[in-house]
Amino acid sequence: MGFTEELDPETDLDDAILSAFEEADTSSKKALSFPDHAYVFPITKRPFFPGMAAPIMIEQGPYYEALKAIAKQENKFIGLVLTKEETADLQKISFDDLHHTGVIARILRIIPMEQGGAQVILNMEKRMSVQKPIKNHKCLYAKVVYHQDEVLLNKELKAYAISIISTIKELLKLNPLFKEELQIFLSHSDFTEPGKLADFAVALTTATREELQDVLETLDIPERIGKALVLLKKELDLSKLQNTINQKIEITISKSQKEFYLREQLKTIKKELGLEKDEKTSDREKFEARLKKCTVPKDVQTVINEELEKLSSLEPQSPEYALSRNYLDWLTVVPWGIKSPDIHNLAEAEQILEEDHHGLEDLKQRILEFISVAKLSGSLRGSIMCLVGPPGVGKTSIGKSIARALNRKFFRFSVGGMRDEAEVKGHRRTYIGAMPGKILQALKFCQTMNPVIMIDEVDKIGSSFHGDPASALLEVLDPEQNSEFLDHYLDVRCNLSDILFIVTANILDTVPEPLVDRMEIMRLSGYILEEKLEIAKRYLIPKNRKIMGLKAAQVSFTPPALKQLINGYAREAGVRTLENNIKKILRKVALKITREQESHLPRKKKKKAEKELPPANAKGTNMITPDSLQKYLGKPVFHTDRFYERTPIGVCAGLAWTSLGGATLYIESIRIPAEKTEMKLTGQAGPVMKESSEIAWSYLHGSIHKYALGCTFFEKSQVHIHIPEGATPKDGPSAGVTMVTSLLSLLKNTPITEDLCMTGELTLTGRILPIGGVKEKLIAAKRSGLQIVALPKDNLRDVDELPEYVKKGLTIHFVEHYDEIYKLAFPESELPAI
Repeated sequence: MGFTEELDPETDLDDAILSAFEEADTSSKKALSFPDHAYVFPITKRPFFPGMAAPIMIEQGPYYEALKAIAKQENKFIGLVLTKEETADLQKISFDDLHHTGVIARILRIIPMEQGGAQVILNMEKRMSVQKPIKNHKCLYAKVVYHQDEVLLNKELKAYAISIISTIKELLKLNPLFKEELQIFLSHSDFTEPGKLADFAVALTTATREELQDVLETLDIPERIGKALVLLKKELDLSKLQNTINQKIEITISKSQKEFYLREQLKTIKKELGLEKDEKTSDREKFEARLKKCTVPKDVQTVINEELEKLSSLEPQSPEYALSRNYLDWLTVVPWGIKSPDIHNLAEAEQILEEDHHGLEDLKQRILEFISVAKLSGSLRGSIMCLVGPPGVGKTSIGKSIARALNRKFFRFSVGGMRDEAEVKGHRRTYIGAMPGKILQALKFCQTMNPVIMIDEVDKIGSSFHGDPASALLEVLDPEQNSEFLDHYLDVRCNLSDILFIVTANILDTVPEPLVDRMEIMRLSGYILEEKLEIAKRYLIPKNRKIMGLKAAQVSFTPPALKQLINGYAREAGVRTLENNIKKILRKVALKITREQESHLPRKKKKKAEKELPPANAKGTNMITPDSLQKYLGKPVFHTDRFYERTPIGVCAGLAWTSLGGATLYIESIRIPAEKTEMKLTGQAGPVMKESSEIAWSYLHGSIHKYALGCTFFEKSQVHIHIPEGATPKDGPSAGVTMVTSLLSLLKNTPITEDLCMTGELTLTGRILPIGGVKEKLIAAKRSGLQIVALPKDNLRDVDELPEYVKKGLTIHFVEHYDEIYKLAFPESELPAI
């Protein structure tokens, strides 16, 4: 780079410029001879104007050599011209990169620099223009022409001059940064010349380089002074805005400083009077007050004492103080040794369970046994219950009832979708934002060491690169290990053996086997019609009627309406959909009653889509009957699980278990002429069900002489087996006997016994193995009106444990071999003697 316009900070600018002005005054008395040719020095920041004195710094290079040559001349002049681009490279610049007009400057003083180059103080003499570039020079060299301002002072120019001077005075009041420099300039300038006044005015502004160059190139005096006044007014407005902003900031800062100062004074006064303690003392006293209420184990107390000593040596402003305080906060907030007194009153516990739940007798019995053992042994240690059942059967509410029956605090958290083991065992304190796991958070919330903690949705737990939460739960749910539970954040042993853990899941297939092994499994099957009726009458309707602000006299459900509601709209295993439909009916009733109360007010015309609800009876009660149910809920969602009133040939009804309860599962078979004998299975059957169909096919093929004597085995036919509701995935071995019976009905061209359904796993020798979900399957059979049920004989124990109202109306046959099912399905056929 040739030179820059920056000054050496060690140079005293005021003295240099003042001295330069004095030299300029002395020289001005002499006649100056301006050269026809001059070196042209490019400048990049902003142009200079005649009448100014300014310093520039020239670095070593071609321009420095030219400067030394100029210094030897009598009249030391250089041209200063602005580049067209601010980022132009001064080493490669040409006249094409410069503006046409600049200033001719006289060198007043050259100050050599220790590191090379020099600082030069210049006096800008007059405008000049580059007339013709001259080549063969290392620096820019050209023939130049000068422009002399005409001295004209008419009324218009005088008015402009007065306006400019008054604006400058206002600007000086707002921005005194260059006040001394301006005073120097004013004392050495004659403002009877409007051109000089215009140049001086624009030099004060922070206008852009393009705006300043435009003024420099304007040779017409009236036009130049007009442009100068516009730029000066802009600068004045900008200074006013800047001054306003500065005042606002100063007021805000002053107010904040005043408040801070007063707070510090108040804090000091309170300390002197003993009314307030410093942050460190108050934190320590808070922690010690917590510990007085607890019985802290010795190893934990040792850690707390060490941490308190560490806290005492730290400054409250240090980051480590906050970490130590948070750690002590968690160590002291755990309710060490505090327990809720258990109530082991069987009568009271039984009353609470009956108040909150209908049915579930086996589960209630197990809970009462659990409380009895606790009463005799004096503790509830060693038992972790896992409630397994479909959604909406009351798993979470049972946990709350158990806590209420035992007089314990209740805390629930879900592990569904949890993928980080730190959620269970806490984060290590080295991480930012670290905190203990859910177990310690539960103890903090309950403030006892023996709450009832429900871990919900354990079958939906996940795993990732952050760890496996299911494995972390192994330590929590193992009675042999949880007495020494170690949270990563607290890093001290914590006894969880007094906590009663209740785990819930919809299915156990996705729960890790080691976790299942540590829990006592208690299954909650779906509710049958009679149970749902009682639950609706005793719990759901009164609870939601109160929530909706309705009275018993304003709405009533008839038993037939409830039965239709359950069968047609809420056939799932639980009661969640049933409750949602009851809420929907009650909302519509509330809307109807509110409208009747506001009938005197003007109302918009009723929309066509809005249904007319049945009127209330003479007593003002809105009766929900089977006939009015559709007006509240629309057409029924379910009609029947039974596809056929009379079972056709090749069709057999089976029973299936799903996560939502039991369901009927029909197997349909047809034969189609084909070149070879083969079987095709459709209906989204899983791999186990496909194997069951192959076993059924092979078993029937091998036993055709026994069950269909005189018949050929589907010779030159393709047999198509289909399981309806093809969009629903199905799997399991219990449809084996159903498939054989369907194929046999097709082969014999004979329908099976009406109202017969069956379930059981078939082996290749005809043995029938036990299955699961007996209660759910019997409920499904009863709901579909299938009164004859064939079950494996090994499931007799499961049926005996069921309440009588589940078995009522069903004829259950227990079978060991398929021969016994054959007699039930085809009673008119006899097995040949073998």
